[in-house]
Amino acid sequence: MNQDWQNFLAAQGAQIQDGTVQHFGDAVAEHTATRDGTVLCDLSQFGVIKVSGEEAQGFLHNLFSSDVNALTPQQALPSSFNTAKGRALATFMIWRTPDEFFLHLPQSLLATIQKKLTMYVLRAKVKIENASDSIVCLGLAGADAAALLQQQFPTLPQNPLDAVQHDDTGLICLGADRFQINTSPQHAPALWQKLSTEARPAGSPCWDWLNIRAGIPVILPQTQEQFVPQMVNLELIGAVNFKKGCYPGQEIVARMQYLGKNKRRMYLAQVYAEAAPQPGAELFSMETEGQACGMVVNAQHSPDGGYDLLAVVQIASHDAFPVHLGALTGPRLQFHPLPYPMP
Repeated sequence: MNQDWQNFLAAQGAQIQDGTVQHFGDAVAEHTATRDGTVLCDLSQFGVIKVSGEEAQGFLHNLFSSDVNALTPQQALPSSFNTAKGRALATFMIWRTPDEFFLHLPQSLLATIQKKLTMYVLRAKVKIENASDSIVCLGLAGADAAALLQQQFPTLPQNPLDAVQHDDTGLICLGADRFQINTSPQHAPALWQKLSTEARPAGSPCWDWLNIRAGIPVILPQTQEQFVPQMVNLELIGAVNFKKGCYPGQEIVARMQYLGKNKRRMYLAQVYAEAAPQPGAELFSMETEGQACGMVVNAQHSPDGGYDLLAVVQIASHDAFPVHLGALTGPRLQFHPLPYPMP
């Protein structure tokens, strides 16, 4: 997190741990406001990798699961970076300006992914940088989000993944009543003060909960190389293009799609547990006879009690058996519909 920006947030009452805003003094009320009102979040749990150079677009297109060649400055794009065996190393969102590309991914993965991308550069005319200190990313969500932004900017992105640039500030529509704002550290404090007059400041866990409810998986260090993209529904949210050429893991991803051999899917669930489920925690059902039937992807406190989570589970277990956290005697998951159609 940019130090000046961190100092500003601390002055606004932010409780910051390891560069991430945990809350602004009342985590429970902030979660409730996230469900019922309009909230403003700092997104420093994520970092930004900037990729530039005259060959940047082709370079990224040849590495990622989405169609980067089709990306324009008027849109954003979810994507994944996979191993040769088709297992996700990272999930992220990409946006661009005419000359630069930006990857928005968990801060905990940034150094690792930057290093792996650099290994592919060779003689390509591409530059890869950590841009986290030069870009402040904010999240604004709730029924009043669009109206608040309209007071500050003449035009807004209208549809999911549409993007609009205003001088040094970019706006991305993430869905109904949810926006990401990418701006400079110099402009961020004034914008925060204007938006926070009517939107409640909330900790980054609140934004992570919104991602969970939207069915958007975030690969973390604990879950790297655990899932083929279809297991975490990436093709359902537009992060996989099956018509593009080769990229790492493409053959595995395509085979799973066209031969229909995916036996696991990601589901939305709620669980009442004594402690927060951790990414990578195993799930169990009678169907698998003592073997794990799935794994937690992401989890956060639910405003309705317990924890909401995204979990990859064997389809047979999900459809026919109770699924439990940690052991067959552990808390039972209650499944809920995702906001997009499942195949």
